[in-house]
Amino acid sequence: MRLDKIDRKLLNLVQEKFPLLSEPYRKLGEIIGISEGEVLARLKQMQDEGVIRRLGAVFESRKLGYSGTLCAMRVEPDRVDEVAAIINSFPGVTHNYLREHQINIWFTVLAGSEDELGEILNLMREKTGIREIMELPAEEVFKIKVNFSLS
Repeated sequence: MRLDKIDRKLLNLVQEKFPLLSEPYRKLGEIIGISEGEVLARLKQMQDEGVIRRLGAVFESRKLGYSGTLCAMRVEPDRVDEVAAIINSFPGVTHNYLREHQINIWFTVLAGSEDELGEILNLMREKTGIREIMELPAEEVFKIKVNFSLS
């Protein structure tokens, strides 16, 4: 998909100045000079084309009482798609990456408590048949703001 000037402006606004209003897409349209419907259509097309993976807020999960961890698994190459699909079926999984290494699937998972997190990981072990899941909880959290300037 080739992005035009309006798409680029829209993506910059969504990253930097998303309006916290009851009708945010109408406001975005007013700023750019297009209709609310066109804003929604453009965002949907960019999502359908894979330009946008997700549009939503980012919360500080620990301050909301959640427990989370980075995990890693060694998965046989012929089972990667199957195991990734199982992992992705859990609602608390926020990221899942394939790495070129013996320990090749890395993912993050959030849960409402430490106990719930343990239950989720045990269910993953059961459903995948992979007993060893490395848990790598953050010792220190660094939030890095990443925006992609499309001007």
